[in-house]
Amino acid sequence: MTGEPEILFERRGAAGLVTLNRPKALNALTLNMVRLLAAKLDEWEHDPAVTRIVVTGAGGRAFCAGGDIRALYDLGIAGRHADMLPFWREEYILNVRIKHYPKPCIALIDGICMGGGVGLSVHGRHRVAGDRYVFAMPEVSIGFFPDVGATYVLPRLPGELGAYCALTGERLGANDAVAATIATHRVASGRFGELADALAGSNPVDAVLADFAAPPGEAPVAAKRPAIDRMFAGDSVETILAALDREASQGGTDADFAKAAAATIRTKSPTSLKIALAQVRAGRQMTFGACMQTEFRIVSRIIHGHDFYEGVRAVIVDKDGAPRWKPSTLGDVTPADVARHFAALGPDDLVLP
Repeated sequence: MTGEPEILFERRGAAGLVTLNRPKALNALTLNMVRLLAAKLDEWEHDPAVTRIVVTGAGGRAFCAGGDIRALYDLGIAGRHADMLPFWREEYILNVRIKHYPKPCIALIDGICMGGGVGLSVHGRHRVAGDRYVFAMPEVSIGFFPDVGATYVLPRLPGELGAYCALTGERLGANDAVAATIATHRVASGRFGELADALAGSNPVDAVLADFAAPPGEAPVAAKRPAIDRMFAGDSVETILAALDREASQGGTDADFAKAAAATIRTKSPTSLKIALAQVRAGRQMTFGACMQTEFRIVSRIIHGHDFYEGVRAVIVDKDGAPRWKPSTLGDVTPADVARHFAALGPDDLVLP
């Protein structure tokens, strides 16, 4: 323990400034951070001097790389599943709070933004991408699933980008994030300090951001949109992989892209892949609140399974990069296996304020 607070709050002019302050952990979220931020948002909502919220990450490498997965893994390995759920329950309620917050929330993102970091930023009105911006929802790599509102957000990305991001965990840079509507503005990293100062003034947020925003440049993933829309349109993971394999075998312009995407997908947890695609397809028709309740249902089942612990072991604990998934093939994951993750929890369902 360094004694440094995990999250910092400051009133700067008209802005309530939030700094995620675990730079050595890439500002990974803890339950304490979630609780402190929720309390501060309640306070600032009723403070007329605060007209906008600005969220940044300390350290220069990450906005927020996600939740503190290692701590949650340790609880689960110790059999303390009931102690894991408060983190997700309160995090998801915070995501809803941000989505419906009455004052503009502006995330200044210059570095990694994954998992829980996406939940803190993407539901706010403004997401500013700097030069070092990196977005991903790579949860299927660790036997988990795209959460923190991804069930709502991913289906609403252009075309089939949501399915592509969910199944591959592909990283998007700043220009692609703007093209995908994940980021709202592109601002040079060197101007972030100046932008934060300007946002503390009394000028309207939209006007300030418009003054600083630059046109996005080349977006390599957006350039592949026709291929993504064509090959990721299936309603089963198997159908999507078949489309990718077909494209790869034909040797056309998109063959290498299709081959790489298929190879990436085949390394992921089969159960997680099927859950993720089911989320993306179902989320199109769901309200934001229903999506968050659905995600809490899924996480309540995932933590009692095998793949989450095996994925975290392979990627974060032992770092051997060789997870042994159970079931090990897509064919062994039945529709009933997927459906049970989405079933209501009764009295344990997520209750939203």
